[in-house]
Amino acid sequence: MVGGAAVTEEFHPGFRNSVASYTVSLLQPKVIADLELERHGLRVVPRRINNFLPLPDGQYLLAGGDRTQAEVAKFSPRDAERLPEYERRLELFADVLRALALQAPPNVTDGGWLQALPQLWKASRLGLQLQSLDAALKQELLDLFTVSAAEYLDRWFESAPIKALFGFDGIVGNYASPYAPGTAYVLLHHVFGQSNGVKGAWGHAIGGMGAITQAMARAAVEAGVEIRTGVGVAKVLVEQGRAVGVVTGNGEVLRGKAVVANVNPKLLYEQLLEPAVVPEATRERMRNWRCGSGTFRMNVALSRLPDFSVLPGHGDHLTAGIILAPSLDYMDRAYVDARQHGWSREPVVELLIPSTLDDSLAPPGQHVANLFCQHVAPQLPGGRSWDDHREEVADLMIATVDTYAPGFAASVQGWQIMSPLDLERTFGLIGGDIFHGALSLNQLFSARPMLGQANYRGAIPGLYLCGSGTHPGGGVTGAPGHNAAQVVLSER
Repeated sequence: MVGGAAVTEEFHPGFRNSVASYTVSLLQPKVIADLELERHGLRVVPRRINNFLPLPDGQYLLAGGDRTQAEVAKFSPRDAERLPEYERRLELFADVLRALALQAPPNVTDGGWLQALPQLWKASRLGLQLQSLDAALKQELLDLFTVSAAEYLDRWFESAPIKALFGFDGIVGNYASPYAPGTAYVLLHHVFGQSNGVKGAWGHAIGGMGAITQAMARAAVEAGVEIRTGVGVAKVLVEQGRAVGVVTGNGEVLRGKAVVANVNPKLLYEQLLEPAVVPEATRERMRNWRCGSGTFRMNVALSRLPDFSVLPGHGDHLTAGIILAPSLDYMDRAYVDARQHGWSREPVVELLIPSTLDDSLAPPGQHVANLFCQHVAPQLPGGRSWDDHREEVADLMIATVDTYAPGFAASVQGWQIMSPLDLERTFGLIGGDIFHGALSLNQLFSARPMLGQANYRGAIPGLYLCGSGTHPGGGVTGAPGHNAAQVVLSER
């Protein structure tokens, strides 16, 4: 089926949900407008509350709209006072990322000065975009690319719950401790989106994430595109040093003037191309391409809504992203435990209940929930297989939610489980990596996927790259496809 990891399926009789990706914010407004996705059926509704952080001591923190500052003040008046400036700074930096998302980064190569001039011009345009920031802000932006989420948040806040609320974004899809250098950028990456014109907001696509890709498919078909499903690509066909088409799993050859690959670059270069046609520099880069985001994904069918001990009842907090990770230290311990044991025995879980906003997903009076669980090892230590431990870890995730919302486990009627191995087999997410490669400094911008291929042109003429393994990186953005399309069109 079309859609990659942004698909909706029935996973239990009468219950439908987004199978993998699960929430809307990073999808580019220009992509929505260019493809007229709303005319093709896309409707996004906002969460009523952005985030809900229940705490083991009976307290909680709500974030979203105009209430965040008052909520933060419950824990620290000082933090509440600093919050507006923190948000203003992040918004400035997010604006830089938004401006960069829909353009190819400077494609640094080892060519002569004539080849370098266009890239230097692009770099100067980038410089113009950064001119609005004073020297201190430029330094802070640089820091965001290099320091840990914990270090950055420590500069601003003193309260553990506030740092947990914001620091969670630094480990989403990122198999790392929040104290690891570079996690501050992952935090920033998750806040440069918007929903229904509201910057930094998160929303839900009615019908699940598949509604986005189904709308894209309808736009494509209307434009004359032929979409084939149930057809696997076995390899990219290369003749006389040029990509000229693909060979399907049943041996059919499909030829084209351009081959555009929307897969992890490691999968492309190591599994879909003959090693002999891939330049050695590219093969070496892919050997060192860091994948594995430590994600365990579940969809569960519920007989009723959960009831959280710290905030009983069925209020707007159940439309939020519910974060079960009370502190940065908790997240750090979860990561260390996962490295040693294979999964954290006190895991980090984000719970969403999209049926609170979309009654098309479940039978009347019943609900569906997403469990987006962090800090499981992409490959289990000791040669163990995820196939032998999938159910055990699923039970642990359900039990973790039950500690905050007693009775949750009893309300589960069915589930769908996606371990890192399942995510790889089903969606081609190597090591379960939802970003097609870690968002680390050496795998960003002009180095994504490698120097010389940042302009969406692959290692072989006629081959183009898009997808999360290219700039600007992971998330359901549409940006890599948009940017790659501009390159292909410019050469025809």
